[in-house]
Amino acid sequence: MLSNLKIPKELRRKIENELQPGEFIRWIEQPIPHYSTAASIGAALFNILWTSFAIFWMWGASVFKLPDIKEGLQPQYLFILLCFGMLSFPVWVWQVARKTVYLVTDKRAISIHGGWSTTIRIYLPDQLKNIYRKQRADGPGDVIISIRRWKDSDGYNRSEEIGFLGVRNPQETENMLRQLAKNDA
Repeated sequence: MLSNLKIPKELRRKIENELQPGEFIRWIEQPIPHYSTAASIGAALFNILWTSFAIFWMWGASVFKLPDIKEGLQPQYLFILLCFGMLSFPVWVWQVARKTVYLVTDKRAISIHGGWSTTIRIYLPDQLKNIYRKQRADGPGDVIISIRRWKDSDGYNRSEEIGFLGVRNPQETENMLRQLAKNDA
């Protein structure tokens, strides 16, 4: 089944290393990359405006002269570099989506999230009892398996939905997970 998909070699190795002897894949999918970046588009638009303002402000503060590089990199110019780094956020989100894969085997569900490091989450059938689906009007969506809750450093309650995010057919994915949970019963 892995041979039919366009999954990067490094990710294929992680999948193969995670599978137990005799375990076979029933369903496998990567999140839709452009779908993941949609959430970051608003941030990117803000970053464009913010970076433009910062450049104009810095240029105005230097009496509309180009900076003298001989003086070295001044701290205010590091701020501009940070702004340019923020503009690349959608690219980073897209890269993480390319290094992520979701699979359902005959024994369990697995998510492998790549990026700077790899996070592998295993969901046994008894952990799939309270899943739910969030589907967009155009079809794709998320299948939520669990919700992680915590308090941030300011004491505010935070939460994160964990599951198979940005899948092409969330209803099919949900049905596959429910079937796996039912087989355990």
